[in-house]
Amino acid sequence: MDSDIPEAFQKELTCLVCLNYLLDPVTIGCGHSFCWSCLCLFWEQAKDPARCPVCRQQSEQTSLKTNFLLKNLVSIARKANLRRFLNSEEHVCGTHKETKKIFCEADKSWLCVVCSQSQEHRAHRHRPTEEAAEESWEKLSNQMRSLWEKIQEIERNLKKDGRGTDPWMFYVYRHGDMIRKTYQMSPPFLQEEENYCIESIINEGQKLCKQIRKRQEEMIGKKTDLRVIHKELMNMCSKPDVELLQELEVKLKWSESAQLHLPQPLLPELRARPMSGLMDWLSRFRVKVSFNNEVSSQHIRLFDDARSLTCTHDSLYASSDGGTSQYSAAWGARGFTSGKQYWEVHVDSSWDWAVGVCKDSWIRKEDSILKESNRDNFLLVCVKEDHHYRLWTTAPTTPVYIEKPLGRVGVFLDFDSGSVSFVDVARRSLLWRYEDGVCTFPVRPFICTGHT
Repeated sequence: MDSDIPEAFQKELTCLVCLNYLLDPVTIGCGHSFCWSCLCLFWEQAKDPARCPVCRQQSEQTSLKTNFLLKNLVSIARKANLRRFLNSEEHVCGTHKETKKIFCEADKSWLCVVCSQSQEHRAHRHRPTEEAAEESWEKLSNQMRSLWEKIQEIERNLKKDGRGTDPWMFYVYRHGDMIRKTYQMSPPFLQEEENYCIESIINEGQKLCKQIRKRQEEMIGKKTDLRVIHKELMNMCSKPDVELLQELEVKLKWSESAQLHLPQPLLPELRARPMSGLMDWLSRFRVKVSFNNEVSSQHIRLFDDARSLTCTHDSLYASSDGGTSQYSAAWGARGFTSGKQYWEVHVDSSWDWAVGVCKDSWIRKEDSILKESNRDNFLLVCVKEDHHYRLWTTAPTTPVYIEKPLGRVGVFLDFDSGSVSFVDVARRSLLWRYEDGVCTFPVRPFICTGHT
């Protein structure tokens, strides 16, 4: 057999980034293969779109799957190298003249079969060295992937709050201004508590602002710690099997301990503040609203747009990823063109819902997907994200940092000022108020729900 073949074979099993044997190998579209961790790190550090580190071809892959054929071939090559090392003269037991093919997990030593049965080692757990080494490489691979995913999770959480606390405080002052305008258009007995209510909102906002900053510092610190550990684990990839078996356990315990109790992003949320007399005043404008033109759809983009919103440095952008949930939408039987109207809708049994008013021309009796822009539709939208709920508005799509309403949501349409307001009926509090002058055209009540 040509002596160059084994060397050429090993070269094909080498990562072209770290120059070690492929660990958790992945193959991208151009055909080149790399360690999973090496490729992830390379793509993270690259300024350009994801490209192959070798041929620079752009990759369209969004997920990387292990190439099990290469993984098995690497295992065969590694075992062959380890077998050659164990058969060397320095690895022969001086007492029994046998090859040390047994690994003692208790004291991290290599033993011959006779030594492993001695009084000193009989109670210890022993493994064939090849088996122990392969298991260690698998543990290292899994731990690196787990650690990297935790680092990326922290990165994503930090990006959600990437613009710092300025957007939060902007919302706090804006919410105070909305309450001030609500008081101004209400009877005098409501205006007496205006200053106290707004002052308490600002104080709560500033307190939460400090908590947000502290949590961000904790997340940045944890991310730095995890990156240090990830680098240490990557360095382990260049170790020979004998060193890996001796050192890995300590590194794994370090990594596992560091991944416990990861700081989660603080989702700021204002407490609902009851406004005495508000509901009695709104009831003066109560109208009976009936909904018809109901349509159903497995996918209504309205909720995906809100759920997929991501913070960038100075703007918000929306992206839609299709869903399969069943939604139903309905429009009011009659529209409104003037005056003041107030009605309430039940939303307590829905996980996603939207209520408010939509432009009269927005009705699509035969189209169950909401294709039109939200520009002329004034809605309060609630979406379930993981284990919590978040409120959004349309026109434009904006997060609302306040408690999710319980049971019923009230909608107050005021054509005199051209505004639309939403209230939490159970808590007798204001949720959101669209600016004066935004509603100047015929509208209809609208509701869309996704039921459990």
